[in-house]
Amino acid sequence: MKLIHFLYNRKECWGALEGSFIRPLKDEPFKGIKLFSRKIPLNGVKFLPPAKATKIILIGLNYKDHARELNMNIPGEPLIFLKPTTALIGHKGAIIYPAGVTQLDYEGELAMVLKKQCKNIKPRDFSKYILGYTCLNDVTARDLQRKDIQWTRAKSFDSFCPVGPYLETQVNPQNLNIRSYLNGQLRQNSQTSQFIFKPEHLLSFVSRIMTLYPGDIISTGTPFGVGSMKKGDKIEIEIEGIGRLINYVK
Repeated sequence: MKLIHFLYNRKECWGALEGSFIRPLKDEPFKGIKLFSRKIPLNGVKFLPPAKATKIILIGLNYKDHARELNMNIPGEPLIFLKPTTALIGHKGAIIYPAGVTQLDYEGELAMVLKKQCKNIKPRDFSKYILGYTCLNDVTARDLQRKDIQWTRAKSFDSFCPVGPYLETQVNPQNLNIRSYLNGQLRQNSQTSQFIFKPEHLLSFVSRIMTLYPGDIISTGTPFGVGSMKKGDKIEIEIEGIGRLINYVK
């Protein structure tokens, strides 16, 4: 099932995608999925990020092909960092190119969204806590990342975390094609089988550090092929079985 978070008639709603229509949910999906019978045209809504995050946790260097590309050693444990929730934008939202930044990069990623609170969970219990999977673009001011050494400023500008368009509840994350397109040109092309740390390990690892809440996001890292964007560019992140997240740089 593809869940969608959207604005309709100035009201924030959740729904399930049915062709070119949306069946609204009676409540947020974290409280259970119950559908109304009425339908809303998909082309009449504004997409919102399909999450309700209190925090966004991302993973650095989690694809074998990306490690080879950078000539870096495979990490012994996940490298995590955070983005603020103010960085979130939805499908077709604008990525704002900050003044003073000289290199703005895309990083296509598979992200998972939590459906209930968890802490100190075991990898074998992973599926009990995941509502679904979506596309995420870890937008990065690369020049600031190199300058600051630590990553907070480079990753945290408003609009630096596009997420969407849908949240797929019935996909296996272990062997999905993941691609990024810049102005229609294929730039990243990999599979989640290249993961160094699988989603169940990541969730267990993060949950031993911090309490996670319904709607929180954990993104699983980017494959090889990261590159730069400029104003006017169109960036698309496509993941098999989920959809294609489209954003424009302004």
